[in-house]
Amino acid sequence: MIVDCAHYVDGARQAEAALPPLDAARLCGRGGFVWLGLFEPMPEEMESVRQAFDLHELAVEDAQDYHLRPKVEDFEASVKLVILRTARYDDDREEVDFGEISVFVGRDFVITVRQGVASELHQARARLEQKPELLALGTDAVLWAILDQVVDGYEPVVAGLEHDIEQIEATVFSGAVAPTERIYLLRREVTNFYRAAHPLLAVVNAVGKSLGEERLAPYLRDVYDRLQLVNEEVSAQRDLLGTILQANIAVVSVQQANSAARQNSTMEQLTVLATIFLPLTFITGFFGQNFEWLTSHIDGFWHFMILGIGGLLIPLMALALWLRRNKAPEVDPFASTHPAQRKR
Repeated sequence: MIVDCAHYVDGARQAEAALPPLDAARLCGRGGFVWLGLFEPMPEEMESVRQAFDLHELAVEDAQDYHLRPKVEDFEASVKLVILRTARYDDDREEVDFGEISVFVGRDFVITVRQGVASELHQARARLEQKPELLALGTDAVLWAILDQVVDGYEPVVAGLEHDIEQIEATVFSGAVAPTERIYLLRREVTNFYRAAHPLLAVVNAVGKSLGEERLAPYLRDVYDRLQLVNEEVSAQRDLLGTILQANIAVVSVQQANSAARQNSTMEQLTVLATIFLPLTFITGFFGQNFEWLTSHIDGFWHFMILGIGGLLIPLMALALWLRRNKAPEVDPFASTHPAQRKR
């Protein structure tokens, strides 16, 4: 789909309405330059543009595929292809939406092919049209404006990621457990964003070396400096998330150990109770039988106290003595076990 197509001469747009690609191609070489913007074009549209502007078929094929890394290639002596990855952060989903912009830059034309919703270029065109002194510098100015727009879009992504990372960091280092899946997915998004931002440094550097207009050099250095800052912040975020993930695993381990200790304490208490009541249950069960000797010999209060209550106290005393005798000795952790050291 054609978004806009305009002819610029001396920094001014020559017509408000968008031009058809064939008419725009005929204007090439007559002064100024043409800027054609396409959004997710169909193969037949790209083929018509290729024929109109005499583009290399491999370059056109490259512009229709998604790439993991930005790059710059010279397919012909006067035309270079610059592929950029755009980014936009969705805070609700905590995901980075990526897009792609393929820029064909010639002496008298610029063709931008956008892929994905996160590849808006309207602001770049509008901002450049408000600066006719830069627009008059030609196609290099358009490439600078596109790079500047892409890097501007990176900065809100860094801020959004930083906000979510601070939330997770506060949760983990307060001693609470953060969802491990959230940390892992956020680190994946930061890694993917790093793959988009870091290689762009080489692209901007290559564009700066091939820049034909020296008056654009300060503007391009400004883009490079801001991109370098983004790259450093994303690298720090990736390392920080790795540390947070390890700290969260440590917190989970501590909580599991505390839970196991509580379970062991409960089991120990239940074992003590079961040990105490085991002989008592046996005695009461024995005297609960209605056989003749028992019923004929317990016929008074003292018989009940001696045989009944005494039968309960004797096994309890025997159990207490046995537990005291078999109690594990306490070990002094600071005592040496070496014979020579014990003699000292």
